[in-house]
Amino acid sequence: MVKVGVIGLQGDVSEHVDAAKKALANLGVSGEVFWLRRPEQLEGISAIIIPGGESTTISRLMLKTGLFEPVKKLGEEGLPIMGTCAGLIMLSKEVVGATPEQRFLELLDVKVNRNAYGRQVDSFEAPIKLAFSDEPFIGVFIRAPRIVELLSSRVKPIAWLGDRVVGVEQDNLIGLEFHPELTDDTRVHEYFLRKAL
Repeated sequence: MVKVGVIGLQGDVSEHVDAAKKALANLGVSGEVFWLRRPEQLEGISAIIIPGGESTTISRLMLKTGLFEPVKKLGEEGLPIMGTCAGLIMLSKEVVGATPEQRFLELLDVKVNRNAYGRQVDSFEAPIKLAFSDEPFIGVFIRAPRIVELLSSRVKPIAWLGDRVVGVEQDNLIGLEFHPELTDDTRVHEYFLRKAL
């Protein structure tokens, strides 16, 4: 059985849980999707989602709960991990505009700029082109980070807003500027969860 943990310390956790459950059902796979809050819940886990929210808070709470190091190790060992918005920041190797106390998992070979699109009022929706689907995907951007540089050839673009990369894949990892969980379209979650099958 597939076990998917959504890091449930802060952010839009329940939306990701619902989207992942729908995606598993669409894939015809039985599985469990749960709020991941403690290191002992990592036992037998198949995939992890780091949701949008506030990256400083998520970083601090992952350290406080003891999730930070084991999640980093699992990512290094090849466990599928998807980070959206603040989750992308958490996965990134380099972060422009980070506060000095912030720590990142540094798994994904990208440089991102925090809050590159500005305040909440500057949030927007726009059609995204996906590498793995012909139909456009509605991307919801909320105080989104911006991918400013791909740092290695291991990183492959998988989503574009116009000609700008807004989603990447590196082996077991996916990082997205936008919030796929805030639409009824589960294609991105399905693509990610196939890594866990």
